[in-house]
Amino acid sequence: MQQPTEDRFRHRDLNWLFFNERVLQEAEDKINPLFERIRFLAIFSSNLDEYFRVRVSQLRQMKRVEKSIRKKLDLKPNRLTKQILKIVKEQQERFGDIYTKQILPELSANDIHLIDSDHFDNKQQQFANHYFEHSVKNHLEMKKIKLSTDNDLFLDNAMIYFLISFKNEDHLGIVNIPVAQCGRFVYFEHGKNMLTYLDEIIRSELPCLFPEDEITGIYEIKLSRDAELYIEDQYEGVLAEKIYESLDQRADGQPTRLLYDAKMPKDLQKKVRNLLKLGKIDMMPGGKYHNFKDFLSLKDPTENPELQFGKQPPIPHNILEHSENYFETIKEKDQLVHFPYMSFHYVERFLDQAVKDTQVTHIKISLYRVADNSPLTSSLLEALKKGKNVTVFVEAKARFDEENNIIWGRKLEEKGANVIYSYPKIKVHSKIMMITRQEDEEVINYSYIGTGNFNSETSKIYCDHALFTAKKDLTKEMSRLFMVLEGELIVPREKHLLISPFSTRQKFTTLIYNEIENARMGKKAKITAKMNSLEDYEIIDLLYKASKAGVEIRLLVRGFTCLIPGVEGLSENIYITSIVDRYLEHGRIYLFENGGEELMFFGSADWMNRNLDRRIEVVTPIYDKDIFAELKDILTIQLSDNVKARIQDAGENNRYVKTEEGEKYNRSQYSIYEYLKQKHTL
Repeated sequence: MQQPTEDRFRHRDLNWLFFNERVLQEAEDKINPLFERIRFLAIFSSNLDEYFRVRVSQLRQMKRVEKSIRKKLDLKPNRLTKQILKIVKEQQERFGDIYTKQILPELSANDIHLIDSDHFDNKQQQFANHYFEHSVKNHLEMKKIKLSTDNDLFLDNAMIYFLISFKNEDHLGIVNIPVAQCGRFVYFEHGKNMLTYLDEIIRSELPCLFPEDEITGIYEIKLSRDAELYIEDQYEGVLAEKIYESLDQRADGQPTRLLYDAKMPKDLQKKVRNLLKLGKIDMMPGGKYHNFKDFLSLKDPTENPELQFGKQPPIPHNILEHSENYFETIKEKDQLVHFPYMSFHYVERFLDQAVKDTQVTHIKISLYRVADNSPLTSSLLEALKKGKNVTVFVEAKARFDEENNIIWGRKLEEKGANVIYSYPKIKVHSKIMMITRQEDEEVINYSYIGTGNFNSETSKIYCDHALFTAKKDLTKEMSRLFMVLEGELIVPREKHLLISPFSTRQKFTTLIYNEIENARMGKKAKITAKMNSLEDYEIIDLLYKASKAGVEIRLLVRGFTCLIPGVEGLSENIYITSIVDRYLEHGRIYLFENGGEELMFFGSADWMNRNLDRRIEVVTPIYDKDIFAELKDILTIQLSDNVKARIQDAGENNRYVKTEEGEKYNRSQYSIYEYLKQKHTL
């Protein structure tokens, strides 16, 4: 595989930062109501935390590779880390400006006042004292560190602390800020629109906590730790068990970033760096407060509806909403649902009907991120009570969801389900379910293929598509895939479905070459694709080749892309936009002109190396003409977004698509909602 070069491929870790910048743009965009902009700040912060825990931690691991080997592989982790930190520093400064110069004044203008301890009036100070004594104090962990003897300091991952300096410079103080126990925001009882940070309640009491010392500085700090478990090569045996046993590793993983108050003096920064055994490159200056992801919990005390997005009630599906028997309905015609525009209860009802139906014999499902509690998992348990054969593939390596997934796997296993866990070096990322039903003398399979997880909560904020089908060409291959997962087959031998790592790369390669050949023959040739991320160098090289041949390529990439569009002689026929808006775009749709006989596919796989070669993914062709037309309409609406779409070009400027004179505004997520509302109420 070709190595990334600056003139042909962007580095994924750098381009990801420009995706997160688009989230930051949403915090600035006054089209969005105030509290939604606050939430975008929280999402930006949360994204960045995970980025340092996962991507930057991998760069740290690369530094351990012998220098001569790094040189051969063209690995430059130090250079890349410096580039990352430069961009992040600029974004953090922009973040601070948005918060202090836009958000805080607008909160005040809406009679919502976030007060720091320096500005507590007498009543507020009395309340703070009482609240601290009765609700906070017992949750504090205080520590004095004597610099002359203590040479070590441990900070929990993502926890925020106060670092306190004293006039006596021989020691420092550390106090945790117990957000998990107390919440991040405290509302004053004598003014419901007056609130403060938990941090400020504690800050005002710090002199009382250290009565024998004169405090000279109080600085908030937060440490991010490596989130990787590094266990697949260390253990033999059941991988799920080893993962479950190793989750504590994540709590004390290698430090990847210390975020600290930029006002901290340099000599104190050095002391902290030495205590935590960090390098200068691991230190990241920030503002007074950290963990802005806590703003996701901030409620509007005024309950002003204008400060939130307007409600979008789920659209009733014109067929499934009235169907008493999904099996008859799906057997007659494929059905398509769209989240969050429609309710996830259609998926839950499908499974519920399967549980209650005496003709259903088998239920098989793959679970990538399991909800804590949902009707879906309850239905699986009920199916077991009724004696049905239940097979569940649980992905034990879904990062940050490992524990919950394994706990649910154990519950189902205890009740008699055939539970299969992860395989080493491969994830099952597909979103699939199959119901087997005995109908007279015939066994009929009904399949569900989606782009999103079986999770009712994320279905309310992730834009995804899902197909219910009884087409034998598809369900026969789905049955074989489950046999592969169960260890009964080695390969699924598919002709219709695209299944990674068996056929997806080969099929997409063939489809792209087909467009290249058509362009060379003078036929209309076009590739239109929507995905989360575009990273695979082989696919990108094929797209470059197609562009040079004259194929029109129109891409919609929500996250990062390693392809550089619009470069003369390389990619001038490739145009990419990205949409970040109210919901998170998560669907994957692929459309090929195919000489006028268009071919469309959708499923769980992005054009990333991992999705093509190292994960079990399912991408389905769309054979139903009505569903084809509906998906194409939705894709067309998104491609013409001129409100929330940003152009992805060689300059990486995240410029908004501009409306042409006389052109109607198209905020695609709202336009799709209206389109589906009209289509499903006819």
